[in-house]
Amino acid sequence: MSTKVSDHVLQRLREWEVEYVFAYPGDGINGLLAAWGRADDRPRFVQSRHEEMSAFEAVGYAKFSGKVGVCAATSGPGAIHLLNGLYDAKLDHVPVVAIVGQTNRSAMGGSYQQEVDLLSLYKDVASDFCEMVTVPEQLPNVLDRAMRTAMARRSVTAVIIPADVQELEYSAPGHAFKMVPSSLGMGRYAPVPADEDVQRAADLLNAGEKVAILVGQGARGARAEVMETADRLGAGVAKALLGKDALDDDLPYVTGSIGLLGTRPSYELMQGCDTLLVIGSSFPYSQFLPEFGQARAVQIDIDPHMVGMRYPFEVNLVGDARETLRRLLPLLEPAEDRGWRKKIEKNTARWWEVMERRAAVAADPINPEYVAHALNDLLPENVILAADSGSAANWYARHLRLRGEMRGSLSGTLATMGPGVPYVIGAKFAHGDRPAIALVGDGAMQMNGMAELITVAKYWREWEDPRLIVAVLNNQDLNQVTWEMRAMSGAPQFLPSQSIPDVAYADFARMVGLDGLRIEKPEDVRGAWERALAADRPVVLDFRTDPAVPPIPPHATLDQIEAAAASVLKGDSDRAAMVRQGFKAKVQEFLPGHRHRDGNA
Repeated sequence: MSTKVSDHVLQRLREWEVEYVFAYPGDGINGLLAAWGRADDRPRFVQSRHEEMSAFEAVGYAKFSGKVGVCAATSGPGAIHLLNGLYDAKLDHVPVVAIVGQTNRSAMGGSYQQEVDLLSLYKDVASDFCEMVTVPEQLPNVLDRAMRTAMARRSVTAVIIPADVQELEYSAPGHAFKMVPSSLGMGRYAPVPADEDVQRAADLLNAGEKVAILVGQGARGARAEVMETADRLGAGVAKALLGKDALDDDLPYVTGSIGLLGTRPSYELMQGCDTLLVIGSSFPYSQFLPEFGQARAVQIDIDPHMVGMRYPFEVNLVGDARETLRRLLPLLEPAEDRGWRKKIEKNTARWWEVMERRAAVAADPINPEYVAHALNDLLPENVILAADSGSAANWYARHLRLRGEMRGSLSGTLATMGPGVPYVIGAKFAHGDRPAIALVGDGAMQMNGMAELITVAKYWREWEDPRLIVAVLNNQDLNQVTWEMRAMSGAPQFLPSQSIPDVAYADFARMVGLDGLRIEKPEDVRGAWERALAADRPVVLDFRTDPAVPPIPPHATLDQIEAAAASVLKGDSDRAAMVRQGFKAKVQEFLPGHRHRDGNA
């Protein structure tokens, strides 16, 4: 039997050891679909409910497997739908290859049905490599370069194949003029900086007395080296959200997440340090880093395009985090004064006490912080976690203490709504033997999470460990934006935009063959988590949470928080003063130790 271009696409993906393609069908890839039938579904076609979810699932798979995620979609609308998930991959530096159909070559330029200029459309999201295959001999080079580039640059690449090209007989490139042969594979490598640059970095760090370290996802493979560096320098370590699983939260000098969703000790670490070492992170919010001129700084990053940003670094080391730290460590001198480290550990221990008290504050009906806090002690040692964007990300960042083999991620840079559920679906295909938990808001659940429960129902029986838990923080409010409006604009909740319907998420889960619980009392929260973690199938937990619990930034003052609370009652002068006083008392329960602008506790 002859081999068509579509057959060779799947053969080449198999040779690249691609196991899954997250996709949705359409006539623009009919040739590929037929080839899948001839190939006995190898690599596996994983069917989502929407192309955007296919892309998110490919991102989740790539994040948690360390491999390239591959997604596919039809021409026109299908290719357009992939974009949001692909931008999530691009901004979080995740290797994903998109394979998309296109109208027949004979129809191009004719305003044909579903004809979209995909080369122009994908020019930005797949800026590292985007190419259309127009003849069979072009295919292996294009597909190989897409795979290699995605791996090497940790980025998105795209291969566009017109429908008629998919049906052509495959012919390999020959040993001839204007033919481009290709080969499989990519060797492992770990770039390192020059010795003189490493020495400059060591001299700067050795001169510091109060060293702070910030790690991101690029430090994940250098856990032991980061710990040894922190111990040698007597430093505290803060973590960007994408690096939350790079270092154990149980370490006394790990201050937790940094930024708007971060912790108070991480904020204080940056405010008090005189030296900064950033490892594998492009954390974007410079206002949460030391004041300019306050600290001397060193950056380590594998990508030369990402060094020298965010802060005026004196030394920029381009190299793999693990290998660079191994060369740096012998040059570092042990810190003699451990007072700085003791202060960091004291602040961090106090913060976890504050988190426990915040989780215990009464709310109507359930404090969302307690939902996350109650899960913390129950987390399986090999769990994979995903949080959606919104207030759910706050509680993930601040309450869940990742340790050991636990993995976690979210949409760190695009901060898009909706990746929580598809991320854990991708994770389950990467690690079917591990439990997975998604912490999502009700807005994200309504946007696309409910539909992807159907995908879960379709595939969960194939997973060695059937546990996949979707925890919905159901407060009938698009809560993060509501609080941003109050804090930044002094505006009350605008109900037409912020209020969303109450949905029976647990009932829907049971309707599609999963399990589901609705939890409306605080005393039932822990039992619900325990039941879900012991279940023999995926479970949706519908937690009825209080929208009035504020996701407070770590640098907020009580004055600022009171102003946000006052906006809730704007125009209600008879009650405003009384409620502001009550809210102030409640916030003091949530945030003991925060200060007014005048410095008084």
